[in-house]
Amino acid sequence: MAESRPGVSKPRRVGGDGEPEVFMADEQQDLEIDLARWQNLALDVLRAEGVKGLTEMTIMFIDASTMTELNTQYMGQSYATDVLSFPMDEIKPNSAANGPGVIGDIVLCPAYAEKNGKQSLEKELELLTVHGVLHLLGFDHEDIDDEKKMFALQEEILKEWRLLV
Repeated sequence: MAESRPGVSKPRRVGGDGEPEVFMADEQQDLEIDLARWQNLALDVLRAEGVKGLTEMTIMFIDASTMTELNTQYMGQSYATDVLSFPMDEIKPNSAANGPGVIGDIVLCPAYAEKNGKQSLEKELELLTVHGVLHLLGFDHEDIDDEKKMFALQEEILKEWRLLV
């Protein structure tokens, strides 16, 4: 996918020998989660952004009370949210790293995402997964220019993903 975007150079290898891995965990009991679906989406985002080689990340689905605890502890916000991202080795798209790398962790709260009511839970989890992976890769939306870039990339990735599934 990265090769089709104007102004983006061909992806280069990131990380050591091997393939990216996405470890999954479902620690919530509210909704049934298809872990393989979200794992495949995260891997597609990593590939689209040129992340290759021995790198790993984790996606965990948690309940609202656990999300509130994490959001309070790490973001200073005493309420649940839909997604939190915790980057680790600062692996960026189309850049080189020495040896294996840990991309980071994403935590998602399906119960909170379902209450957003903006779209179906499946589409909301697609959006949140892509959004979380992009945050791990250094994208942000702190200012309007960064937001436009990140959200346009997010929409492009989602459009291509939805054509495949």
